[in-house]
Amino acid sequence: MTPDTVKPLAGQTALVTGASRGIGAATAKALAEAGAHVILVARKVKALEAVEDEIHALGGTSTIAPLDLTEPESVTRLATAIAGRWQSLDILCLAAGYLPELTPVSQMEPKQFNQALLTNLVANQALLSNFDAMLRRAPAGRVIGLTSSVARNPRAYWGAYSVTKAAFENLLETYSAEVERICAVRVAIIDPGATRTEMRARAFPGEDPQTVKPPEQVAARIVALLASGFSALHRERID
Repeated sequence: MTPDTVKPLAGQTALVTGASRGIGAATAKALAEAGAHVILVARKVKALEAVEDEIHALGGTSTIAPLDLTEPESVTRLATAIAGRWQSLDILCLAAGYLPELTPVSQMEPKQFNQALLTNLVANQALLSNFDAMLRRAPAGRVIGLTSSVARNPRAYWGAYSVTKAAFENLLETYSAEVERICAVRVAIIDPGATRTEMRARAFPGEDPQTVKPPEQVAARIVALLASGFSALHRERID
């Protein structure tokens, strides 16, 4: 077995948001195990350090970048720091997300709705804007956006979350159309389906977590997709 077979993403640099837990953490570890150097982005330092320790235990490499993506200028500072160390960015995985309380549209709590907009949409636009140049300098830059089925199939009481995810998908599709003919950057929109995460447990408190798949299964699919490559706009649901 050749080294490239063992480490299909060797030599690549990946940035993963929401990397302190759930699908983000699982994806970060899977990317590192596949050979990528992973930049771990989330708010909680100790949680990021724990993920980094696991990556190092697997023989991988990573860099932690603790910050709140919704704070003004934080993404710009992050991009400046990363550009000072790496010439390009091969993978941008947008996994961070915020789930407000599930309420009727008429009773949305403004502060939580605004937080969802900032986390699920505004911060991701800032990431695309600030890392666009680095993605274009990569041989085959890839953007992976984690979405939800409620973005395309609205569900009662999920409005404060679903509308931000619908806008996020539109943002990614628009970006994909803009870069498709002028550079090698490509976009994938992934709906992970029912997955064993803290967010899922909050939304479905009575559900047995063992009845849904672990985040590692989603992470494995993302790595496989990146290793095989994809053209134009890729979209799939992982069941």
